[in-house]
Amino acid sequence: MNRTTATEIIIRQIKNKQVKYQQLADAIGRSLVWTTLALHGQAVMEKHEAEKAGELLELDAKLVTSLQEIPDRGSLPQMPPTDPTHYRFYELLQVYGTTLKAIINEQFGDGIMSAIDFTMDISKVENPAGDRVKVVMEGKFLPFKKW
Repeated sequence: MNRTTATEIIIRQIKNKQVKYQQLADAIGRSLVWTTLALHGQAVMEKHEAEKAGELLELDAKLVTSLQEIPDRGSLPQMPPTDPTHYRFYELLQVYGTTLKAIINEQFGDGIMSAIDFTMDISKVENPAGDRVKVVMEGKFLPFKKW
C-alpha cells in the first residue's frame, strides 16, 4: 500500500474513531505536532509508536507498517495552496519571507534554519478580541559551507 493511500485511510479512521491527535500523542509519548505530522504521512514512527497508534485506531498490519516507512515529504497538492489555512501560511512566507531571511542572516550569518533538526508548538491564546493562534518554531541554524 502506498503511503498516500495509507495516510488517507489513517486520517479517516481518526475521524471515525473520534480520537484526538493529543490522545494519540500522549499514548505514543511524542509531541502533538510531531505525532500529527507522522499520522499525516510526513514523519517516521518507531515500531512501538506505530503499533500503539494502530491499536488505538484499529489499523491493520499494512497501515501500521506504513507509519514506519520513510515518506516522500511535502504534503501540499498544489502551489499556491487553495485551502485557506495552508494559503495563510503561504501568504505569511510571501510577506515575511525576506524579513525572516534578513534577520536570520544578520543574527547568525550566511545560512538557513533547518526544518529537519526542528521543533514546533501550536497553542491557543485566549483574547477578548478573538482567540489567537500561537506558532513557535525552532530550527537548528545551518551555515552555508565553503569548500
